[in-house]
Amino acid sequence: MTPAAVYAQPNLLRFICTRMLIVMAMQVQAVALGWFVYAQTGSALSLGLIGLAQFLPSIPLLAIAGYAADHYDRRKVVMASQSVQAIGALGLYACVHLMPAQMLPIYLMAMLIAGARSFSLPATASLLPNIVTREQFPQAVAFSSSSMQFAAMVGPAIGGFLYAGIGEDIFLALVALPVCAAVLIFTVKAPPAVEAADHGSAWKKAVAGFSYVRHHQLILGAMSLDLFAVLLGGVTALLPIFAQDILHVGPGELGILRSGPTFGALLVGIALMWLPVNRRAGGTMLWSVVVFGIATIVFGLSTDFLVSLAALIVIGGSDMVSLVIRQTMIQMATPDAMRGRVSAVNSVFVGASNQLGSFEAGVMASLLGAAAAAVVGGFGTLLVVAAIAFYFPDLRKADRLHGGEKPSVPINENEIASISGEAEPMAATEQRPEEGERNSRDEVRACVSAPEAGRSAGPKALPQ
Repeated sequence: MTPAAVYAQPNLLRFICTRMLIVMAMQVQAVALGWFVYAQTGSALSLGLIGLAQFLPSIPLLAIAGYAADHYDRRKVVMASQSVQAIGALGLYACVHLMPAQMLPIYLMAMLIAGARSFSLPATASLLPNIVTREQFPQAVAFSSSSMQFAAMVGPAIGGFLYAGIGEDIFLALVALPVCAAVLIFTVKAPPAVEAADHGSAWKKAVAGFSYVRHHQLILGAMSLDLFAVLLGGVTALLPIFAQDILHVGPGELGILRSGPTFGALLVGIALMWLPVNRRAGGTMLWSVVVFGIATIVFGLSTDFLVSLAALIVIGGSDMVSLVIRQTMIQMATPDAMRGRVSAVNSVFVGASNQLGSFEAGVMASLLGAAAAAVVGGFGTLLVVAAIAFYFPDLRKADRLHGGEKPSVPINENEIASISGEAEPMAATEQRPEEGERNSRDEVRACVSAPEAGRSAGPKALPQ
């Protein structure tokens, strides 16, 4: 399967353009909000509070967002989410101009936008496996991820230079991006949501994603690796401090620094489209996070703009390897009827590593200084890799990512029904009786197999 066969599909292209708009809006907002808050307060802790405000809504909305993605038209969920984000961006513009010295209203608007974003993340992640074939899915993940990284790369640069040119009026431009995404997502053709039986507790159905992840050590290990590594090693929230106080550059250069990780991720994403990870996926992911930690230490020690930018590029490239492997593992080891809720759990893990990591970085920087906080975080990331490799041996041994010809699910249909709170099996998990008797461990290894299993039988993929 050539990459051209993947990105030549108009439906997939419309979907990816939607995700690019969503990511670009996030990145422009991050640059503008970070620069404005630090310029007003001069406080590293204030920068960290932005991340905390963006993370807090994700916890109470976890169950609702995943349930919505699995039980309603995912396109409509994304459309509603983007519409609310546009309203939040308008409120942010009003706060910046009417109450520039008061941070609380700004944090509240950031919470509103982040809360709405909690619904779009699992819905869009769950759509991708439905609009490509099983054989195309690993390359589609690399294509989608690299496209999003391109948007994440140009977004901060655009945000930085726009802020330098028009100042706080940039917050008004943030209204247009989610509106365009809301319109474009409805042009994407996708199958209807899986119809679930009406039996069982609504709460149990809503939190089924948590139960599913907890029962699958491979998925739990992959999510935990990203959570704790980026939680400790994230430095993006501190970039305004590095730009102003350590590297002595302006908002334009800040935009370039924020684009550094995404530029590295884009290069690696394109490479993974042509040279996908076919073997030793678990080990490759672990080593990529080791490189992430080392590059974070280099960034913390640097006082030169170009060296810092190079370190950020390496950070982004290594993180991209981990991201593609992790997303492929999670989606291929999850049946469609559960993808929204599992994706919601994953979005909370990602949000915790990013937004809560920003808060942690701000607190550490206020106590130790920005440079020392980055170095300590880098060493913490290396310790996390060692711990995950020890406590999750299935992740360390995971081998193959690509799917085979026969469809399978990671657990049988009765187990899915039990976890999700359905009294009857879901339609998307239908399979032959003899296939339903296979246990969870054997099925997961069919999708992401350990080296021993990979030599005895070909891997299998999930029905889309």
